[in-house]
Amino acid sequence: MDIADRTFPARLDGHLDPGLSRWKWLIKWLLVFPHLVVLLILWIVAVVLTVIAGVAILFTGRYPRRIFDFNLGVMRWTWRVSFYAFSAFGTDHYPPFTLKENADYPATFTVDYPEHLSRVLVLVKWWLLAIPHYLVVAVFAGGWAFGGNNGWRSAGGGGLISLLAVIAGVILLVRGRYPRDLFTFVMGLNRWCYRVLAYALLMRDEYPPFRLDNGGTDPGSIHTPAPTLTTPPTFAPVR
Repeated sequence: MDIADRTFPARLDGHLDPGLSRWKWLIKWLLVFPHLVVLLILWIVAVVLTVIAGVAILFTGRYPRRIFDFNLGVMRWTWRVSFYAFSAFGTDHYPPFTLKENADYPATFTVDYPEHLSRVLVLVKWWLLAIPHYLVVAVFAGGWAFGGNNGWRSAGGGGLISLLAVIAGVILLVRGRYPRDLFTFVMGLNRWCYRVLAYALLMRDEYPPFRLDNGGTDPGSIHTPAPTLTTPPTFAPVR
């Protein structure tokens, strides 16, 4: 398949640090606790704003740009934290506290802003059309559920992505080397999840492909000019 046919307007990239610490991945979940507190609040706001954006799309066919940029910023922030602490353990560089894109950080995510969105699809794409993808993402990312049968209780756990990331971490701990083939596969799983997330947040009308685009660099990013950096990055891209 030609690379042009594999592009999608939501692009996720992650570049594996060449000199990862053998043991630091064991405590990263604790180090990002401040991020998790902030992200919990940001995601509550993002959900409310997505409902507002849905109403705006229904009447105008446009996604309010400020809401789009905010939601994209929350997704970027989430991906940086996930790449660092849960979904890849791909870097030892601590994630920045920002909604803005950070080209110097080895994990990036972007979604092209749509000039027009379908007024009809906004009513069904986030729940009905996305159900097949939700089933796949549930396997990849895992999740949590809450119930009230004989008292409130919760149940859930990590998915395939977290399991593979831990396996990679154990190999790193024992051998001092992160298995690159496993990294590229984990990146493909993460890329699938974030494409679906962008679709569920009403940011694009294009249906996410049922396809693993493995590798550190998104196929769409190959055709996207890289931003000019004043300082060369310290990570090596994996494709």
